[in-house]
Amino acid sequence: MEIKEIKTTGLKREFEITITNKSIDQLVQNKISELAPKASIPGFRIGKVPHNIIKMRFGKQIFGEVVNESLNNASKKIVDDFKINAATQPKMDIKSLDEGKDIKVNYSVEVMPDFKVPDLTKLKITRPIVKVEEKQVEESIERIAKQNSKTQKVDKDRKTKLNDTVVIDFEGKINNQVFEGGAAKGHHLKIGSNSFIPGFEDKLIGKNSGQNFDIDLNFPDTYQAKELAGKKVVFNVTVNEIREDIKTEINDDFAKSLGLENLASLKKSVKEQIVNQHSIQTRSKMKREILDLLADSLDFELPNTLVEDEYQSVCMAMKPNQEPLNVKKEKAYDEGMSKTEKDDALTISKRRVRLGLILAEIGRLNNIKVEEKDTQNAMMQELQRYPGREKEILDYFKKNPDAQNQLSGPVFEDKIIDFIVELAEVKEKVVNVDDLYKEDNVDIKDELTKEKNNNSKPKVLKKK
Repeated sequence: MEIKEIKTTGLKREFEITITNKSIDQLVQNKISELAPKASIPGFRIGKVPHNIIKMRFGKQIFGEVVNESLNNASKKIVDDFKINAATQPKMDIKSLDEGKDIKVNYSVEVMPDFKVPDLTKLKITRPIVKVEEKQVEESIERIAKQNSKTQKVDKDRKTKLNDTVVIDFEGKINNQVFEGGAAKGHHLKIGSNSFIPGFEDKLIGKNSGQNFDIDLNFPDTYQAKELAGKKVVFNVTVNEIREDIKTEINDDFAKSLGLENLASLKKSVKEQIVNQHSIQTRSKMKREILDLLADSLDFELPNTLVEDEYQSVCMAMKPNQEPLNVKKEKAYDEGMSKTEKDDALTISKRRVRLGLILAEIGRLNNIKVEEKDTQNAMMQELQRYPGREKEILDYFKKNPDAQNQLSGPVFEDKIIDFIVELAEVKEKVVNVDDLYKEDNVDIKDELTKEKNNNSKPKVLKKK
């Protein structure tokens, strides 16, 4: 076997593997010798089949096995001899594969970029602190009381008003045709809940019980069901019943109805929940700050394959209503996107890949690993998101090992973030609730803005 490096372009290394016909033939003969003692072919006793007969019967299969084993050995030899730290799966392009001739294969692989992890002890981050005030606890309890409130029928002559719950029959038509999901009977609707399209609930105000009427509206242009977006619709509505909320008294009895001992226990429980919510949000903001600083700390060449894979994911996220990929069109995921959108998607992809490599290197250097118990805990948290469907979700994980593996990525990232927080210089800052939850839903546009801003800033961390 002969291996020689033929090309290096950036992070891509290319090799030519030559496996001589002589060595392949010898390996084939060795395989036949291994099979001969147990070979069973009609007309011959077991172990007495001539080698040439075995070759005639199983030659192609043996040849294929030998070639696969030889290429696997060549791949391992390249990694060992040339100190390859692969960032992607290697690709093999077979140039010649004919029995009786030398086998030639082009082997290419992208390697990990060479960079040094910043000194994490010099990382300065902020831990936002929110003091839970009594007023916030009371407001939360009031919301709970409202959610658990009961209703009662109003006087017959009283008209509907905001915050009433009405029991209605309705039928919606577009061009005099009832559309799917556009009709219901005995539907309970709280006026002001914004459960229906804009304008519908407003038209319910000032009506009497038993009244029948039409509501003329337009579906919003941005309505999620594209076949209805922008269409004119007429709803025929009958108000069957009008109900109003009964004010819930917040006292020991109310607390007991929720399974708690008394009002003091309810306040304590609610406060603990608020503290826990704030802790989760605090960690989220600290993580975001760490990722921003790390992304800004280093600039190095990225493996194209990783960037391309991430680019596809970003494009799909930017086009949530896109049809499934056409397998015949390798670049279908960015079809229809403008040049600016494609450039933005590429910018985000590079940021994500760069951060992924930095976090992976921090994990490698500090022997941070995802243990089985970590994955099990993540799985249990996932089950809690689907109450009543735990068995179904658990069966899904058992039958799909890839789904279990997908849980390990976020777990690994969280363990690294925790490790960084322990090393970094953390300064606490008291903030109000609004500031803590500001920019809570970071989307792709926010990520792009951060990356563009980072590119204009000086590097902030010193390297080790």
